[in-house]
Amino acid sequence: MFALVDANSFYCSAEQVFRPEWRGRPIIVLSNNDGCIVAANRQAVESGIPKFEPYFKIKAQCERLGVIALSSNYELYGSLSVRLMEVIGRFAPEQHIYSIDESFLSFERSYPAIPCLIEHGHKIRRAVWKETRLPVSVGIGSTLTLAKAANHAAKKQEGYQGVCVMDNPFQQKEILLKMLPSDVWGIGRRLAKQLDMMGVKNAYELSQMAPSLVKKQFNTEVERTVRELNGEICKGWDQVRADKQQIFSTRSVGNRITDLNALQQALSTHIGIATSNARAQGSLCSVLLVFASSSPFDSKPSSFKHTQRFAYPTNDTGELTRVANQVAAEKFRSGVRYYKIGVGLIDLVNEKHLQQDLFAPTVDPALMKVYDSLNLKYGPDSLFMAAQGSSPTWGMKRQYLTPQYTTCWNDLPKVQC
Repeated sequence: MFALVDANSFYCSAEQVFRPEWRGRPIIVLSNNDGCIVAANRQAVESGIPKFEPYFKIKAQCERLGVIALSSNYELYGSLSVRLMEVIGRFAPEQHIYSIDESFLSFERSYPAIPCLIEHGHKIRRAVWKETRLPVSVGIGSTLTLAKAANHAAKKQEGYQGVCVMDNPFQQKEILLKMLPSDVWGIGRRLAKQLDMMGVKNAYELSQMAPSLVKKQFNTEVERTVRELNGEICKGWDQVRADKQQIFSTRSVGNRITDLNALQQALSTHIGIATSNARAQGSLCSVLLVFASSSPFDSKPSSFKHTQRFAYPTNDTGELTRVANQVAAEKFRSGVRYYKIGVGLIDLVNEKHLQQDLFAPTVDPALMKVYDSLNLKYGPDSLFMAAQGSSPTWGMKRQYLTPQYTTCWNDLPKVQC
C-alpha cells in the first residue's frame, strides 16, 4: 500500500500558520511581481475568485469580498515544506518527496504491522497539524495512481474527513465514478478532451478501457495509468519523478535594469538557483543559455540571447557565474531597460554516467556540497556568490509580502507575556 500526503492549499495555509486570525478567511497568493493568482484557498474559490486571473482585473472584487491578497513568500514556503516532510517521513520506512507540498509513503514492509490504515492516516494529520499547523489530506491505495485518487477523494468528496483508504473494489468504483478523467494523475487537459470525444466521462470508465487499446491510441504512460487504476503496480519512484532534461530560472524584475552591474547581479542570482537545482538531481550542464530583454510593449524592444557550450560539463556555481557575467558585459547595451532576465541549463548529463577525461580541469565537488548543505540548513541564500549583490534594487515587486517568520532574524514572531 502507498500513501500520498498533500497539504491543503499549501501557499495559503502556510500564510495562516503565524496568522491564526486569518484561518477560515478567503486568501489568495499572487505570482512574481504580484501578477496573477497562483493559489486560492477553499473560501476564496467559494467566493468566486478564479485562479490564474491577473490580479489587477479582480482587485476591486477581492477588496469588496474581503479576500486577503498576498505576495508569494517563497522563503516561508520552503522552510515550512522542509518541516512538513520531516514529520510525514516518520510514519513509514520509505518516503518519496514529490513536490513542495506532496509526499508519497510506502507501507510495503510495514503494512501488516499497522492495525488500521485509516487511523494511521489520522495520526499523520494530527501530527502534522500539531507540529506545523498545516492541514493535510491523506490518500492510501495499492498503487501510486490509486493513492493519488484516494487523496483527491479525501479532499473533494464528502464523508472522508481528510483520510481516504481505497482498499476494496466497491469503494474504488464509487470514488472513480465521481472523478473526471482530468482528475486522474497523468491525464492532462488534451488527453481528457480526447477521452471525452471517445465517450469516456469519468475515471471509472477510463479504468475499464482495454490497456492494449489505450497503448495503441495514446502511449505507454496512459496504459500504465489504466493498469494502475486496476491495482497493478506499474510506476515506481523513478518513473513518477524523472530528472529534468533542462533547467531554467527566469523572472520579470520589479524595477527595470538599466546598468551593467545590476544585470550581472540578476543573472548571477538565476545561475545560483539553476545550479542548485541541477546539483539536487545530480546533473551537469553542457550548454548554458543566457538571455535578457526589455518589454515587448516598449517603443523599441531589445533583447539578447547567448549560448555557451562547455568542453567539460559542470554544475559549479562559480564557473557558470563567471561565464554569465562575461556574457552580460559583452551583450549589455546602454539605454535598454531590461525587464525579463534568465538563464537555462540545457543538454544536461548525469554526473554518475559522465565519461571522465584525463585533461579535464580539476573540480572539487566538496565546495558545492558545503554550499548546498548550509543553504539547506539555514535557508535559501544564507550563503551566496558575491556577484549576486547584497541589496538588489531590481528584485521582484512584492507589495503584499508577509514576514519571513522562519528564515529572517528580523521577522521572528514576537510574543508578549
